[in-house]
Order: sequence, then C-alpha cells, then structure tokens
Amino acid sequence: MKILIIQQKMIGDVLASSILFEAIKHQYPDAELHYLINTHTFPVVDQNPYIDKIQFFTPEHENSKLKLFKLAKQLRKENYDVIIDVYSKLSSNLITLLSKAKIKISIDKSRNKLLYTNLYKHKAKADTNAGLAIENRLQLLQPINIDSSKIVRPKIYLTKEEESAAKAFLESYNIDTNKPLYMIGVLGSGSNKTYPFDYMASVIDTIVTTQPESQILFNYIPKQEADAKAILNLCAPKTQDNVHFNVFGKSLRDFLAITQHCDALIGNEGGAINMAKALNIPTFTIFSPWIKKEAWNMFDDGIKHVSVHLKDYDKQPYLDIKHPKELKSKASDLYLKFKPSLFEEGLVKFLERLQA
Repeated sequence: MKILIIQQKMIGDVLASSILFEAIKHQYPDAELHYLINTHTFPVVDQNPYIDKIQFFTPEHENSKLKLFKLAKQLRKENYDVIIDVYSKLSSNLITLLSKAKIKISIDKSRNKLLYTNLYKHKAKADTNAGLAIENRLQLLQPINIDSSKIVRPKIYLTKEEESAAKAFLESYNIDTNKPLYMIGVLGSGSNKTYPFDYMASVIDTIVTTQPESQILFNYIPKQEADAKAILNLCAPKTQDNVHFNVFGKSLRDFLAITQHCDALIGNEGGAINMAKALNIPTFTIFSPWIKKEAWNMFDDGIKHVSVHLKDYDKQPYLDIKHPKELKSKASDLYLKFKPSLFEEGLVKFLERLQA
C-alpha cells in the first residue's frame, strides 16, 4: 500500500498530522508513506522514522497554477493507493483529482463531495484530552481499518548531536541547565494571537518572583527583535537580569534542540507550544480570546500541560456566538480583559510542580 498524506499551512498543522504516519505504520509496517507539506515546515518532521518520503509544496506552486498542475502530474506518477487530504484546499483538491488513488479521504466540505470517496465532519467535542486537532485527524484513518480511538501523540525527533550542540551552546552563554530554565513564547504568529506586551512582561515577572534562580530565554526570530525587546523593557529590573535575550536558535532545529533542555515553555499558543509538547516538555499556554481552545489544547492535563483562555474566567463574550472565530476582530479589546492576575495562581502552582 502506498499512501500520500497532504497537509498544507503552518508548522503546528504539519506536526499534528504527523501522528497519522505512526498510526499507519503500526497497522501496516510495509506501507510506503509520503508526506506533502509546505517547505518551511520540514524541520518538525525531519528524522521522523515513520515517514518514507517528503514531497514539497513550494511558494512557486502557490503562486503559479502551471507549476501546481505540474506538481499534480508528477505526484500522479507515484501511483498512490490512498490519499489523505487533511485540510482539503483548492490546490490539494487538484492533486487528489488527478491522482489514480482508489481511496481518497478528507474532511467534509460542500464543494468537495464528488472528489473524495470518504468524507468526515469535524467532531464538535473531544472525547479525550488529546483534543480535537488530534481526534479529527485520526478519524481520517477509518477507511483503511485503523482504530481512530487509539490516540497517538505528535513527536519530534532530534539527533544526539543536535542535543549535545544545543547544550554546549547554552553553556557558552553561562546558562546552567541544572537550574530552572524557561523558554518564553513572547510573541504569537500575529498581533491578534499575541498577549499584550505589558501583560506578558507581568507573566515573566511572576516566573522570576516565584523562582529567583530562573533563567529566561525568549523565543523570537530576528525580524521580531524590536517587539521582543519592547517586552523585555517592560519587565522589572530583576527580571531583566535573568533574561538571556541574545540566546536564541538560529534555525528551527536549533530552537527545538534548545527547548529540549528547558524545564518548560510558557507563552502564547501556537507552533512553539505544540513543538514543546512533541518534545515532551511541560507547557503553560495562553490562548488568544478568538481561538477555539478545545481544538488546540492537545493533551492538557492541568498538571504537566496547562492552558488558560479568557472563556475560563469570563463567559459573557462567548454566550451568543457559534465559534470563537467570530470574535477575531475584537481580539485587542478582549485581550485587555484577560489580565495576568486571572491565572497568576495557576501559573505559580505550575512552576512549583516543575521544581518539586
């Protein structure tokens, strides 16, 4: 059996869908499994032992219908038996249409009913603490006789060399990996997914007040340096002394290897949180008010993985809506209601458990 799984969009999406490969290989160890992903997301599936081949969906394919058509024709020659299209975008619809696969699986959208042999509605409520992002993906495996109730966790695979190099890098900046070390997701993927700067500074202050020996790293990329610096400047002077602002990964794999040595990742919901979970690193997640927590609070247990959302403390804004996404345009105002004091006690307990 030869299977193509298509997952476009962001790093967190690609990481979440990587569970399908492990589930399939356990059932069909001789199956040949290919993964079609956006180029920039490759680092989170690099070294994954369950994926036999990576196919890339490049920016050129996004910007050129001709190049997209050529990619679809190239993939047709692979003679896949099964295609699993996780998000059913127009570009993946074309690839599926031109394929020779007998089994074509995706989520149910009104426009794709004639393209796929098996379609599934997103579940409204998760049955386990794996969350909807995981459970909705696993149900796509039912047509190939895989039990979707058997939960698989996303995993990231680092080499020993990467882990050793990261430890040496941290030690070169006088960071002691035997003392509390926290990675802070100070910025979200956009302004409407970023906790207000002064509120985030208060969260970091709480960490250092609770554990004065804490060593703090910021997760940011060079083009975000000014915003990350602005958050640092809002922190208390004592906190600023504990922040190693210039210590960050130069690549995504570097970031992953550094995070592997941290006691926890704390901050905005997004790819970094999901990657930390896949590395089995504890997380404390601050959700944007318009993101559906139930979809992405994967494996939250209130102990090792904790998440907070405005809805946990103030249900009023959510009473007359069908989906939190309806509040996207009001994110700034809603964030102001989501004060750090609401979850400070929970954060302190989380930190105390880590060092118990």
